[in-house]
Amino acid sequence: MDLEFLQPLYEADGPVASVHLDTTRSSHDAEKQIELRWRAARRSLAEQGADEETLAALDEVVGGVADVPGPQGEALFASGGRVLGAFTLAEPPASDSALVLPVADPLGLAVDRDHQLPHVVVAVDREGGDVYAYPAAAHEESYRRTFNGSTLHITRVKAGKEAQKSYHRRSVQVWSENTGQAADGVREAAADVDAAVVLVAGDPKAIGLLREHLTDRPPHGRIVYVEGGRTDDSAREGLRESADEAIREAMEAAHREVLDRLEAETAGGRALQGIPAVQQALTEGRVETLLLSADRSGDPDLYASRTDPQLLGTDPAELGDASALFSAPAGTLLLRAAALSGANFTELLPPVSATDGVAALLRY
Repeated sequence: MDLEFLQPLYEADGPVASVHLDTTRSSHDAEKQIELRWRAARRSLAEQGADEETLAALDEVVGGVADVPGPQGEALFASGGRVLGAFTLAEPPASDSALVLPVADPLGLAVDRDHQLPHVVVAVDREGGDVYAYPAAAHEESYRRTFNGSTLHITRVKAGKEAQKSYHRRSVQVWSENTGQAADGVREAAADVDAAVVLVAGDPKAIGLLREHLTDRPPHGRIVYVEGGRTDDSAREGLRESADEAIREAMEAAHREVLDRLEAETAGGRALQGIPAVQQALTEGRVETLLLSADRSGDPDLYASRTDPQLLGTDPAELGDASALFSAPAGTLLLRAAALSGANFTELLPPVSATDGVAALLRY
């Protein structure tokens, strides 16, 4: 995953307040619960030294997205009375957190974004189809098309033998034309978001016809067939649930591929494990992809420089200008160095086997 979206969070010169909150609205008193969680987080930030201007800036943006149903969270970052970034999380954090550190601590945000994939959702039936495209980390579609085509003679009626054959041929032709329009929409939508996966649901006959249309010119991304459809609320809810599960499985498969590569390249000397080795590789600009476990509770502190974000170490005397140095937990600084050196990121999913829950794939 590209970390460029984190770079604005590191532009502050002073301490940064980093907040990860559960903003799920699935209960009747959700707004009150969110208010209470923010109140506790705000109190913690103040106790850690956050200034009132910064807290007031966070007051203006906290609360998540009211019209997004189901589980969600948010990640907020502010410094010097200014909001550096506000992000909606696809999943609530395992626990709320509020930290004041010399730099932003967006690991929870990075992990959430790393779990998401650009994808297309397609629901087809005999009348046409609905096609939605979602960029990674988007809660609203960037592409939406409904193809309803012709409905004339779409039902296979009972009639005389010859008439029945004629009606059936015409019905199949209309079905095929409608799914052909949907197939064009699928290809356009998948290209629009550079889809990793295309999720297809609906009427089995319509799915079969859609598959035929997509065979010669397949869309970008792997096609996965899921349950659900477009006929009613129950079918649409089933589609959402099965789509979420399919995306989770696709994400886990992608992570397993990275871990397989890590194992192979560690054996070949093109990957490293452990904080000391990875911090040195980041300092030297040799890291292609940083891998971190989400649980950084056991991290030691490292020293870093405000003038050279790739400069990391355990001994401040070896890092040059003492006035530019500060210390923070290792995971926070490793992620900062990766984001500001153009490296990618992948979470080390549990069970973590890498030393210190830290590893790196190296640039060739």
